[in-house]
This record gives sequence, structure tokens and C-alpha cells, in this order.
Amino acid sequence: MAEQTHNQIIKRSKQERRQQVLTVLTHMLHSERGMERVTTARLAAEVGVSEAALYRYFPSKTKMFEALIESIEITLFNRITQSIKSETNTMNRVHNMLQMVLDFARKNPGITRVLTGHALMFEDAELQMRVAQFFDRLEFQFTNILQMRKLREGKAFAVDERIIASHLVTICEGQFMRYVRANFRQMSNQHFEQQWRFIEPLFL
Repeated sequence: MAEQTHNQIIKRSKQERRQQVLTVLTHMLHSERGMERVTTARLAAEVGVSEAALYRYFPSKTKMFEALIESIEITLFNRITQSIKSETNTMNRVHNMLQMVLDFARKNPGITRVLTGHALMFEDAELQMRVAQFFDRLEFQFTNILQMRKLREGKAFAVDERIIASHLVTICEGQFMRYVRANFRQMSNQHFEQQWRFIEPLFL
């Protein structure tokens, strides 16, 4: 029993350390130096451990970024799930989800740098593919909401739901890019309601 408790403490400690590394990495990406390449030496110094110790928690920097992207997905898609549960109207669901994604980007500039690929320019090319999976999942979520409209409301769209979903994701990606390009001086969701007016007729 004592050995099991000891192992649980060690495991929990490692998980806490891993989370600390991700938190520090996110903070570094959020900072004014967020566009600079994140080296393991810089990261280790910020965490307060040696580079060798850093690799005890993650076998490579690529794995750190993969874990960070996974954390982003869990956080954002959990929020989306809760939003969907509290709203039944398809148009409102899409409106709220789109606004939520853009708000998330506005509040998390470092993460937005990852999702646009700017923070990954000097990293393993596999990470770009991992980001692509994030946007594929976002598009699937939009598609699912749109396709449920016929069952929920008895209404069909004039165009294929997958085309609409693709357009919505393009809006997200475009706003993310503008946000990064402006160095976060222009909020990604600025004038959102005015922009929504171009989308709203699809639901009428």
C-alpha cells in the first residue's frame, strides 16, 4: 500500500511538472518575444530546471508542442460542447461557436501563434499537420451542427453544409492570421456582429 501511494505521488508530481512546462511554454508564446524560436535552453531556464530534467517530462520539444495543441483542443472543444448543450437553434449555435473561437484567439495570443503556424516555423513539420487536424476537427463540428438543422428544425440549406462549414473555418483562420499579423493590436473578433450579417442570410 505504501509503495502504491509513493508511486501515485511520483506520477502526480510528474504530471504536475508536465503541466508546469506547458504553462511556461504558453506564457513564453504569449510574451512580446512570442515570435522568437522557443529553445529548450530558454524553456528550461524559465521553468527553473536543467535541459536534461526537461527531457524527463517530455522526450522532445515536438512532444511539448503536441501536448500543448492537445490541451488547446480539450479546452476549446469542451467549451463548444457546453455551448451547444445550452442552445438548440442552429443559427444561434453557429453564431455562438464562431464567436467563442474568435474570443478564445483574442484571449490567448500565444496559442493563436501556434494555430497559425507562426510559432512552429522552426519546429518539426509534423506539428503543422497536427494543427491541420485541429482545424479539421473544428470544421467537422460546424458540419455536424449544420447537418442537424434538418432533423431539429425541418429546414435545409441552399448549399451543402460542408461548404458552409469550410467557409466558417476559413473565417476563423483568416481572423487568426490578421490577429498575429497586427501583433494583436487588432482584436480577432472586432466588428464580429457586422461580419455575422454576411453569414446570417444562409439561415433564413
